[in-house]
Amino acid sequence: MTEIVNNLHLYIIAIGAILFISVYASKVSEKIGFPLLLIFLILGMLLGSEGIVGIKFDNALLAQAVGSVSLIFILYSGGLDTHWGQIKPVVVSGVMLATFGVLITAVILACFIYLMLDITILEALLLGSIISSTDAAAVFMIFRSHQIRLKHNIKPLLELESGSNDPMAIFLTITILQLIVMHNVTSVAEWIVQFVAQFAIGGAIGLLCGYIFPKICERLNISQPGLYPLISIAWLFMIFGLSITLNGNGYLSIYIAGILTNKFAFPYKSHIIAFHDAIAWMMQILVFLVLGLLVFPSQLPEIALPALCLVLVLMFVARPVSVFVSLANSKYNKNEKAFISWVGLRGAVPIILATYPFVYELEQSQLIFNIVFFMVLVSVLVQGTTLGFAARHLGIVEEDEKD
Repeated sequence: MTEIVNNLHLYIIAIGAILFISVYASKVSEKIGFPLLLIFLILGMLLGSEGIVGIKFDNALLAQAVGSVSLIFILYSGGLDTHWGQIKPVVVSGVMLATFGVLITAVILACFIYLMLDITILEALLLGSIISSTDAAAVFMIFRSHQIRLKHNIKPLLELESGSNDPMAIFLTITILQLIVMHNVTSVAEWIVQFVAQFAIGGAIGLLCGYIFPKICERLNISQPGLYPLISIAWLFMIFGLSITLNGNGYLSIYIAGILTNKFAFPYKSHIIAFHDAIAWMMQILVFLVLGLLVFPSQLPEIALPALCLVLVLMFVARPVSVFVSLANSKYNKNEKAFISWVGLRGAVPIILATYPFVYELEQSQLIFNIVFFMVLVSVLVQGTTLGFAARHLGIVEEDEKD
């Protein structure tokens, strides 16, 4: 502790330099078309114990806490950037992808994982569940950097799915972990009731709080504009905490609250949205750097082949099947469904969920984390760099965007 106090100025300089480099990396990312998310992960690995800087960090519990708090701000900002009028026509499709799509992906992956790796069926289901959801941070970041205009409300659908499918992945992950560790026998009916309750409570709290916040801002009448963003942070924390306390899903609550809040006009709304956009960027940088620090690159080669096979199964089998089944009765054609399948990017959420087995002290914790991390790297690298090409090749870009 004394060393930290004495060298505090050096740590402050280091933090400032890391943030500066990370922000400048966004400009480089736009020029070369390299996913910004991947840059942050690689930067974290370079800073880690096996990287150039050599920062020793192996605290999975701290990484999980950082990731969980970061997701609160990332999802809320994503909700504030989402316009209700755009997502209203795709709510049913989005919910189908966020629930059945995640479940189908997890089950298909688990089958391949069980056949490929020397693990139990529950551990295979656990790994499949962890990697089953698309990541809001990754999707929001990719769309912000690419500035692609898509036809037929595809972008709002993908953002809605990525922002609302985390509850299913988290619920599956924790449920299976409890089955492994505590050997709890839960009936299918009980499992469904628990999930529906989490979804219903989380959604209801999000709707209620998203409606109330603009009214609060109207009545506050604070003379200092800078205090309104602070009020929004306080409100955000209360939404999340209240939802968890009532056995709802906090992440779903804050995402829905963000969407509904954006629907109304209220004092200093633009200030609040701009503030949360900046905070979300900082949190994305922080979470990807921390998760990059947590990985040991020397351990990745031994799992590279099975992880590569699994990510190919994810991209070309599990994700497409889940999309085509979930959207079977939707208005989207084959090309549009194919593109939706291709935007199944994995990112921070799967890596954060991959830290949960460490908390439960599972024997296969390191194996699961390394495989998930490798799959995320490949997913972001391959899918993140080809979104523009895929959209144009499948003919779903607005006409003026092609010219």
